[in-house]
Amino acid sequence: MKARFALFCILMSPVLFAAPDDDLPVVDADRLNATLDHMKSFGRNDAGGSDRVAYSEHNRAALEYLSSLMKEANLAPRMDVAGNLVGRREGKIDGLAPVVIGSHIDTVPNGGHYDGIVGVMAGIEVARTLYESGVELDHPLEVIVWSNEEGGKNGSRSYAGSVAERELDLPGLGDKTLGDGMKFLGGHPDRLHENAKTPGDIAAYVELHVEQGAILDREGISIGVVEGIVGIRRWNITVDGFANHAGTTPMDQRQDAMLVAALVIADIRRIILSEPGRQVATVGRLQAFPGAPNVIPGKVVFSLEMRDLDMDKIGRLSDRIFASATSIAEENDTRISFEQFYLSPAAITDDSIKTLVNEAADTLELSSMYMPSGAGHDAQSLKDIAPIGMIFVPSRDGVSHAPSEFTSEQEITDGANVLLRTVAGMDNLFK
Repeated sequence: MKARFALFCILMSPVLFAAPDDDLPVVDADRLNATLDHMKSFGRNDAGGSDRVAYSEHNRAALEYLSSLMKEANLAPRMDVAGNLVGRREGKIDGLAPVVIGSHIDTVPNGGHYDGIVGVMAGIEVARTLYESGVELDHPLEVIVWSNEEGGKNGSRSYAGSVAERELDLPGLGDKTLGDGMKFLGGHPDRLHENAKTPGDIAAYVELHVEQGAILDREGISIGVVEGIVGIRRWNITVDGFANHAGTTPMDQRQDAMLVAALVIADIRRIILSEPGRQVATVGRLQAFPGAPNVIPGKVVFSLEMRDLDMDKIGRLSDRIFASATSIAEENDTRISFEQFYLSPAAITDDSIKTLVNEAADTLELSSMYMPSGAGHDAQSLKDIAPIGMIFVPSRDGVSHAPSEFTSEQEITDGANVLLRTVAGMDNLFK
């Protein structure tokens, strides 16, 4: 009884305090889901999806709404030079770098209502819950709405200083260049260098996101503890044979580039499945030349993409694929070449943040599992700047980037409560 009375007195005191984890409040589930539901109005289309693409009128109007919510959460909002909306509340200890929560609200054309948006709405609700409960962190707290995640992560990449000047003239998803889009939101693309951060400028970063896959939903697990964001390598593979008449060239005298491509593509699957793990490989594009039904293809070009948390594994498996492909090409009197055109290194999440997420789920009696992120996220832009962490909540049937994308209100609430406890733990840990 005395302990309860003491806690009551602290909560009623006008002096803010840093509560231990066991005394942390929970988010207002009704308010969180109501604000998320209102976000659906910005860009909702007749198909039931969202057209809130980056730098659109819908995008800008939604940011104005979020700015008002930030003020209610005692966060001071500002638009930075890259068009990121940043809400900040100072901490109790001067000189500490901020603990940052972030995600995005821009969608693909005819996208869903949960990808990115869940993390933003939960982040603002966490800040508001801490404020209304009288909990003040030692660190400053920042909630960031990254701009143009779907179009190239330009907002978060500006923190890494990796947005090249030439990119500003490239077309965005809408009718503006990236530079014009940043200006439209209130940014200053000519001053992007001002956003660049160095290690120590951010104490730690965490992002809540819908899984976008079906693992959590299929397994009935509430929380995904993200081990990292997979690395990606992409190649163009070219098979050179000899184009000849399809009717007059005997089967045993052909230099058929399409046959070789087919054999190599089948072999890619065999090699990828030859060792345990979550590595994936995809051939998503194939072109045959000259491309006539009555001509044996003399040249075939196809793409290969590989993803895994372990970049060394990607390298090892790709070497096996290329060695086998070279043998297949030689056996069929053709030539094959490999040209890498894309590399995105894996972003491994911080061990201590993973532990905080897992412990938060345990405290809330929520099931959890460790898992990689097969999709890219803003968090990976910060991997060389600060310790990063991610929290996943289920996506029904693994659907994402589509109007039928769905995560339940309870799952969103569970994720927000795990986020709150993770942020509190990060505040205690990263000093």
